[in-house]
Amino acid sequence: MSVSDYTETEGLPAADRAPYKPWSYDLASAKLYIPRLADGQDGWFAAALSSEKGKAPSRLAVFAEQPQHKRWEMVSVVDLDSHRLPNIALDREGYAMAVAANDHKHLAADLLRTAVLDNFATGGTNTGSKVFTPTAASKRQVKVHSDAATRFGDKGTSVFEEADNRFTDAYALKTEDSGALVLFSHTHTQTDAVAHSGLQINPGKEDRAWLHDVPRMSILHTFVCNDAATVPAKAEPSRLIGYTCARTDASGPPVPS
Repeated sequence: MSVSDYTETEGLPAADRAPYKPWSYDLASAKLYIPRLADGQDGWFAAALSSEKGKAPSRLAVFAEQPQHKRWEMVSVVDLDSHRLPNIALDREGYAMAVAANDHKHLAADLLRTAVLDNFATGGTNTGSKVFTPTAASKRQVKVHSDAATRFGDKGTSVFEEADNRFTDAYALKTEDSGALVLFSHTHTQTDAVAHSGLQINPGKEDRAWLHDVPRMSILHTFVCNDAATVPAKAEPSRLIGYTCARTDASGPPVPS
């Protein structure tokens, strides 16, 4: 359970709280991709995880060394829409080959991040549809945008925007076809607002932890997301293979009494 999930659940009455079911993975089925790093580089590795033995991986996680805490931490986890991962290039000793996530123009994590943000903000009109070929994951992001655009009809608006992103680290592994598997994070906001005075947005029960059942004129939601994409060796569209978002905050001005 993430901090976001915990916060949201704590805001619910006890009767509305679903029993917590911890997610676990089968250790024997886990596929670890451990890159060979230069001296002085902080260690990290990726893991393709399955909840059941013999099943295709359903999540992709990154574990990074935290020297200041003298421990390893899971810094990213992505739910995969496509359970068929690309073949990761390995050296003779079985180490994965890490590549700089921003070294190549069409491989750059910053470009992928911009395209993902555009999927939410415009439905992919600007860069999203140019950088990504349609996949289940990218279509879901576009659908989030289109659903929000019609959510309130003529009574309100819902707008997505890029937000300050504290999680700028990106991780990339070379694939056997000389492309790359890139894992990165982004942060975006969703602002819901009434069309004119006299209207109000009534928070739902899932909003209670942040908004406390108080009607609002507008609500600013903040989401932190982890994304995974495969990038071809040639200058061709990338594929978004999964993403996972969690709301980390919500606030807005109450309706005047």
